[in-house]
Order: sequence, then C-alpha cells, then structure tokens
Amino acid sequence: MPDNKYRIEVSPLPQFIPDQSDPDNDRYIFAYTITIRNTGEMPAQLVSRHWIITDAHNEVQEVRGLGVVGKQPLLQPGESFQYTSGSSLTTPIGTMKGSYQMVAEDGTHFEAEIPEFVLASPRALH
Repeated sequence: MPDNKYRIEVSPLPQFIPDQSDPDNDRYIFAYTITIRNTGEMPAQLVSRHWIITDAHNEVQEVRGLGVVGKQPLLQPGESFQYTSGSSLTTPIGTMKGSYQMVAEDGTHFEAEIPEFVLASPRALH
C-alpha cells in the first residue's frame, strides 16, 4: 500500500511553438507547462529532475539536473507549483516522461513520476 504521506501529482500540458520551429531544418520547438501538486500529508521539496525525451526515430535524450527553472520548490500539503519550460526535437513528434526527486520534511527521499506525454506539431498528427 503506498504511503499517503509522500504523494506528488504531476500534470503536464505540452504545446508546439511554430514561430520558433524550423521544419525545413528538422527543428521542432515545444513548450510544456508542468503543475506539481503535493497530494500527500508531508511537506516535500523538489530537489532534482530526470527527463527521458524520445523522438520519432527512437533517439533518446536523458536530462538530469537540480531543481526546475532554477528553483527547488518546497510544497506544503495541498500546495502546487507550476512552471513552463521547453524542448527541441529533430522530428515533428516525440514523447517526454521522467521523475522528480523529492525530499520530505522528515528526510525521506522519494520520486514523483512524470507521466509520459506527447510532443507533436499539428501537421504530424494528420
């Protein structure tokens, strides 16, 4: 049974950015807005991130780093933090997924899963 003390819900919202993309040169730019909500019972801080970005050729980029957008937000139970970042692909479609490494106020380390989401330029889906 999962521990209700340590629960983080992650909601991604991707968007294609046509004016920064250059399909003729295999450059597709996407923005994504992530909402991170502490649905547990214990305050927790986002310490680091791990992204797995896969393009349509199954080329995988892994990105690891401290925090998100230069921040390491501390979320009280019921609080959420939202940020927008971006990614560049060489194909018009791809996916992102990963995890955030969290530390609860009591010192417990746990991971918050980032559910897989699709990056797609509008023409790629038709």
